[in-house]
Amino acid sequence: MNNNISQLNNKIIKCRSCDRLVVFRKKIITNKRKQYIKEKYWGKPITGFGDISGKILFVGLAPAAHGGTRTGRVFTGDRSSDFLYKCLFKAGISNQINSDHVNDGLELKNAYITAALKCVPPEDKPMKIELEKCSKFFNNEIELLKNLKVIVCLGKIAFDACKTFYKKKINLVGNIQFGHGKVYNLTNGIKLVGCYHPSPRNVNTGRINEIKMIRLFQKIKKF
Repeated sequence: MNNNISQLNNKIIKCRSCDRLVVFRKKIITNKRKQYIKEKYWGKPITGFGDISGKILFVGLAPAAHGGTRTGRVFTGDRSSDFLYKCLFKAGISNQINSDHVNDGLELKNAYITAALKCVPPEDKPMKIELEKCSKFFNNEIELLKNLKVIVCLGKIAFDACKTFYKKKINLVGNIQFGHGKVYNLTNGIKLVGCYHPSPRNVNTGRINEIKMIRLFQKIKKF
């Protein structure tokens, strides 16, 4: 299993299928943020991370320009990750409260985290063809997660990406629409769960807070 995920991750890291995304990654490496000016940016596609034997999969849309694209790990090194991992830790899903860089000692418990798109898109807006090309990697991750029971979609765009993905794989029954805490039982036995994205915008406006997020994560653990 570990060999299989290593082979997949090597393919992801080497991918250059989307010209627009490759060009944008190079632009980010050149135009670093002032506070990270001395750091060497990862600047390549981002792989998944966590317990490959886990039952929970967290899915974001894409790595952040100065988060995952800088650090080399999904949901790492930005304000969204600060909030997310604080909640994951308090819900007993991670071993520490922070996700700063790839060697910070972070481990996930019974969970894996990835992004539907492995590269950061301009303005955080992926093109349909880019998501379609990248879906082969997402499909491989799903296949390798043999114990998968729950997919938690972090944000509406990630939810829609998962919904589009499953429309091609299985018969989706009923009106499946994004909503925080909404749970859908897919015909393949997996539960699809909507969750507000842990972005500063959602946190600062009160759309999501620690209590709401932790309650949802604890509910998911019971599944």
